[in-house]
Amino acid sequence: IVPPFLILSITSECNLRCAGCYVAATGILHEGRSGHVLDLDQWRSIISQACSLGTFGFIIGGGEPFLYPGLLDLCAEFDDRVFIIVTNGTALKEEHFERLKTISNLCIVVSIEGSPEVTDARRGIGVHERALATVRRLGKMGIISGISVTITRDNFRYWMSEDNLDQLIGQGVMLGVFIEHIPTQSGQSLGPCGYSPPMLDAMERSEFRSCMVSYRDRKPIYIVHSPGDEELFGGCVSAGRGFAHVTPQGDLTPCPVSDVATHNLTKEPLRDGLASPLFEQIRQSEDLLETGDTPCALFAHPRELDELAARVGAYRAGKKEKQKVL
Repeated sequence: IVPPFLILSITSECNLRCAGCYVAATGILHEGRSGHVLDLDQWRSIISQACSLGTFGFIIGGGEPFLYPGLLDLCAEFDDRVFIIVTNGTALKEEHFERLKTISNLCIVVSIEGSPEVTDARRGIGVHERALATVRRLGKMGIISGISVTITRDNFRYWMSEDNLDQLIGQGVMLGVFIEHIPTQSGQSLGPCGYSPPMLDAMERSEFRSCMVSYRDRKPIYIVHSPGDEELFGGCVSAGRGFAHVTPQGDLTPCPVSDVATHNLTKEPLRDGLASPLFEQIRQSEDLLETGDTPCALFAHPRELDELAARVGAYRAGKKEKQKVL
């Protein structure tokens, strides 16, 4: 199975420390580890392999992608593929905006939580205004852009208010990605203001899903909602069913939230990783693909995933010294 999208965590560096950060929890985000990330040639090789297999889109995350030198030039090289860069919106420099004018295969997605209070509580004082300034500038430039929102109990009703979404649509936002918060088990849980994001309950999740489906029918914006949209594909689309994930160090994991891996793409080809027993067994396990009463299937089945990972000899990708899953 070849995933239509590959998620590339291109750097372990970030200029923010957000509450509930998945990459911090999985060990991907490490201060002072920028020298351990893949270089441009290594990322170029991985993207080339994916293109030859049939992958047509790449979602670039981090850390903060715009801290990685050569990012936009790398995307421009593969002008027959689509690149979606997910950014916190605070690290773009004038040189980035100038380069963006010349590239047509990019969509810039800015992370924002909703109101200034909720955004700044999770991401840091002043981040909301800086992120919105980036959204506005991208819109004025005519750059294809979107927003990415972590949905929690504190902000889901904000996004159910049509005026809030309509304002962003009016500023040129064409894509809205709404991902329900998955509680982290370790790593960064509290934000800079001591904030910890609360997860939706089942009733709130159902209410929010109905709203997103309604928006999709009525609004001039492309809506992505996770986990709701996964129901259309028979459950979780990780492990190559819809996407796979590559860490800054080149480890191939089922998704950004999972840190188990058996292949490092600096040593082994992408084709082998996608066909690995780890990925194959996740794809074939109906239980592991079901989210249950949570926003994430793999999060809902930690014991089963660990047992599978141990059987196939997987290791924890986020550890500085690779540790086998026991």
